Amino acid sequence: MGDKEDLNRERLELVLEAAGLDLWENDLVTGQVTHKATKTFLELGFTEDEIVSGVQDIYGLFHPGDLDIVRQAVADHVQGVTPQYRAEFRLRSKAGEWIWFANYGRIMDRSSATPGKRLIGVTFNIHDRKQKEDEIAQINRQLVEQNQLLQTLNAALERLAANDALTGLANRRTLMELGANECKRSERFEHPLSLLVVDIDLFKAVNDAWGHLAGDRVICAVAHACAARKRSGVDIVARFGGEEFVIVLPETDGASALHVAESLRRDVAALQVPVNDAGGTVSVTVSIGVTTWREGACAGFEALLNQADLALYRAKQTGRNAVYCAEEPCGDAMPARWARDPQDDTGGARLN
Repeated sequence: MGDKEDLNRERLELVLEAAGLDLWENDLVTGQVTHKATKTFLELGFTEDEIVSGVQDIYGLFHPGDLDIVRQAVADHVQGVTPQYRAEFRLRSKAGEWIWFANYGRIMDRSSATPGKRLIGVTFNIHDRKQKEDEIAQINRQLVEQNQLLQTLNAALERLAANDALTGLANRRTLMELGANECKRSERFEHPLSLLVVDIDLFKAVNDAWGHLAGDRVICAVAHACAARKRSGVDIVARFGGEEFVIVLPETDGASALHVAESLRRDVAALQVPVNDAGGTVSVTVSIGVTTWREGACAGFEALLNQADLALYRAKQTGRNAVYCAEEPCGDAMPARWARDPQDDTGGARLN
């Protein structure tokens, strides 16, 4: 019988050695370690003499952040919450490094006269696996950060592609896309849609007198005045090119559009735009062409834009600093209006 037990013990030791497992046993009643995990201590760099004489309590080698986890895992198994005891933890090596190990164990005497006395298990090294997991986790974190950065850059590129770099307003391409959609929607639901084309009067004179940086300040000031009338999520305000702007007003009839245009004209005329650091300012005016979509009268957004542009031309031709409507009557509440600049007597081709 003794020979058979010895043979079985040798077989078990061989299997454990081949599997890289270190057998241990604890007496849960006395708290003593009845079979020490010798192989684990050797892996941590301790000699056999140190294991016998110095390293008595393996709990003293646990990472502070893991000790409560291990104790809770043991308690859960002892109380019958879990069918086995499982835990992963770090142990401090003799050289001071933290090495990852795992435990797997079970109470083997629940049916004996003293149940819960013998907790038998194995310890095995999982450091390589944990390092790979950490590497993968780090790669995943980097991927998440890179994806977030890429999304931010893509959003920035979309804004750059959709907006005018100087004023921040929608650019011409965006205007044509959104304007076409609004025109189709108005045609589908037979809702009013008005359009304003705004142009700074005699803008070349500003550049000639004050320089192009001053001209940019004037453009931005007028752009801000245009944007101040925008209903968020409803209207479209765009820089059409140079010193020209377009305002699309969905759900807006001719009379209301004329009111918006006239208010904008007055506010721009009242501006004092700083043009240098010495306190110099310049005043400008705008001319505005207005048109309103009517059922059956518009073939699309470009046609509506052309109508408003023709009205702008009439406003320029008849005196600048003016609001002019594409067709009569443009609205029931307010007729077409313009104000002549008494110093201007220019005619012929398109005026600035």
